[in-house]
Parts: sequence; C-alpha cells; structure tokens
Amino acid sequence: MRVVVADDAMLIREGLTRLLRDADVTVVGKASNADELLQRVALSTPDVAIVDVRMPPGHSDEGVVAAERIRAEYPNVGVLLLSQYVDLRYCTRLLDEHPGRIGYLLKERVSDIAVLVDALERIVEGECVIDPTIVARLVERPRSAHSLAALSNREREVLALMAEGHSNQGISAQLVLSGKTVESHVRQIFAKLDLPDTGDQHRRVLAVLRFLRS
Repeated sequence: MRVVVADDAMLIREGLTRLLRDADVTVVGKASNADELLQRVALSTPDVAIVDVRMPPGHSDEGVVAAERIRAEYPNVGVLLLSQYVDLRYCTRLLDEHPGRIGYLLKERVSDIAVLVDALERIVEGECVIDPTIVARLVERPRSAHSLAALSNREREVLALMAEGHSNQGISAQLVLSGKTVESHVRQIFAKLDLPDTGDQHRRVLAVLRFLRS
C-alpha cells in the first residue's frame, strides 16, 4: 500500500510516517500544507492520502478542499481525513460528491497502528470508514432525533458497524450472527431506507451517508 501523509504538525507527520513504515506501509510522500499535498499526490499517485482536516494557511477546511480535489481528479486515490474534533460536515461533504474510498478518524485513534492500517485497507477496497467514537455517539441519540426510526434496534446496530467500515463477515463476528442473518438485516436496511439496487457497495455508502446525516 502506497500512502501520502499530510499534516502541518511535524511531530504528527513524522510519527505517522514511522508507524506506517514499521507496519510495512510505503510512505511515498509527506506534506505540511494543502498545496504540497496536491503536488505529492500528482507525483506519486498513492493508494490513500492521509489528510489533516485543518491545514495552513487558514487552519479551517483546507485539508477537506484538497481532499475533494484528490477524489475528483484521482478517482482511484482514497482519502483518510484526520481530525482532533468531531465534525461530520467534512465527511458528509466528501461522501456527497465522491461516495466510497473515504475515511474519517479522530487523531487519538491513529496511535493504534492496527486500527490505522485496517482503515487504510478498507478505504483501498472502496469502503468508507467512520471513527467508532463518532458512530457510538450517533447510535446513542434518541431515536426521535433522526430519520432511521423505521429500523429495528438490530438493524441500527448493523448499520452502525457498516459505518465503521465492517464487511458482512466482520459484522457477523461482532454481533455473533450467521452470515445469512446479517445479509438479511442488510437487505432490510436497504429496503427501509429506500435505496435502489445499484450494487451493494454503493448502497452501503449511501446507507452510511443517511446514517451520518440523520
């Protein structure tokens, strides 16, 4: 796997680079701002760009703007957004225009290299990966507060795990359910959310997007 790391904080940038290389991930470029990131992606065409949401010069959404350009100009390059804060506007913004190959993790999560590499692998496979902390907060909200009231409790659990990037097999292991049972729950989720049959992978992303917006 080939990765570009973009973060204006040198300690984070170099720390991530070392962790990734120790895990046999090839870091093909590093960047301290959005312009450098775009240059590195153009030169090396990585599998995934790891991008800090807030980058120079404004430290607002420069990383997200760069990520949008990457997904538009290099469809095969995934993006993993890193943030110190929980703000799903950036993730949903990307998913609206470029479903799939998107991740959003809190920075505190990436110190666990196994979690980071797993997220990168899922993104390369075309999935979207949302930080479990964020998913848990969404699940805990009162049901009346969102548009997923038609789903059963079990279906909401399955959808939450889908949002974390788990495959049906992974959901089976997490919930101790048979593969056929999980497939049935996933079909019910698609039906209740009125998602047309345009391929299961695309529908999974649309279901997760509905979940994040709710």
